[in-house]
Amino acid sequence: MITVGMSTSCTFPKSVETSFQIARDAGFDGMEIMISTDQTSRSVDALKRLIDKYQLPVLAVHAPVLLFTQFVWGRDQRTKLQRSAELARDIGASTVVVHPPFRWQSGYAENFLDIVREINADTGTEIAVENMFPWKVSGRALQAYKPGIDPVEMDCDAITLDFSHAALSGRDSLQMAKAAGDRLRHIHLCDGQAPEANDKLFDEHLAPGEGGQPVAETLQYLASIGWSGHVVAEVNTRKAKNEPDRLRMLRETVAFAHEHLQLGRSVPDTV
Repeated sequence: MITVGMSTSCTFPKSVETSFQIARDAGFDGMEIMISTDQTSRSVDALKRLIDKYQLPVLAVHAPVLLFTQFVWGRDQRTKLQRSAELARDIGASTVVVHPPFRWQSGYAENFLDIVREINADTGTEIAVENMFPWKVSGRALQAYKPGIDPVEMDCDAITLDFSHAALSGRDSLQMAKAAGDRLRHIHLCDGQAPEANDKLFDEHLAPGEGGQPVAETLQYLASIGWSGHVVAEVNTRKAKNEPDRLRMLRETVAFAHEHLQLGRSVPDTV
């Protein structure tokens, strides 16, 4: 069964509860919680109350790997991942999304895949490694991630495919999905363009269909092979003119997913 969810990153910096409300109104089936400085994102009790109030399960938890979350749950990366998996387990989420480590995160980077497997075994929560993109500093390529940016090429058991990140890598997400095989467990639904000629990188997280990735074709392929997993919107809505416009963007994202996954579900038309 394919479930269509929404990441709290779609409504950042709004509160976690506001994200639940918007996701319900837009017609999503569940949530992905981006662990952040918002205490609610890290509270089992608070999240369970929101799950009950809005009748939306939490499908996945995104480990705190971004710059603004560098001090959330301390600075030890293994501890952050462990606590993310424990949180997911305690609120009934099946998946934890994590980025590959930065090369300078010594110890964690060298032992990343072993750590992922150990925490998976300890908590029973699947940890799906997300594809990233190359960095450039002063026009020079920087190998920022270790073991690398592409989990398809890693010895990992579960993979998250992000369309915006694939675009920045100059990759074809449909081919990545096919190459991942049954290790593909989780999708970040969005879109993006390839890097500009001046090498500026913009992780756009456009609405699906607004970039250059074969998003529709990838969803159609997954439906055709009977894939089962979570497709979670990770769309940047900060350019929305107002709240009705934000809701429109997210409803169109739900409709896009339902159409190309051939789910045949209805999407609410009114606020």
